[in-house]
Amino acid sequence: MSLDPMAELHELRGSIDNIDAALVHLLAERFKNTKKVGRLKAESSMPPSDPAREATQIARLRRLAEEADLDPAFAEKFLEFILAEVIQHHEALAADSE
Repeated sequence: MSLDPMAELHELRGSIDNIDAALVHLLAERFKNTKKVGRLKAESSMPPSDPAREATQIARLRRLAEEADLDPAFAEKFLEFILAEVIQHHEALAADSE
């Protein structure tokens, strides 16, 4: 027996809300680690950006997206958005260490 449409909508939205919360926590954890990478790069005079690593990660994420039946172009845009923010943080850390 299925739920009435409003109850089903409420249940689906609750699941979406939980996933959104998990994404926020995962992103926070990711950025904690990328800040550590940024500090290490700044202290070691490494460039803030690593184009080879970024290309590898984009290709990897596209493959994962395909396996998960998610649009790879969307996954790439999402990662590029995150990478732009990470690089900005790394550039700021590099500037602060000069």
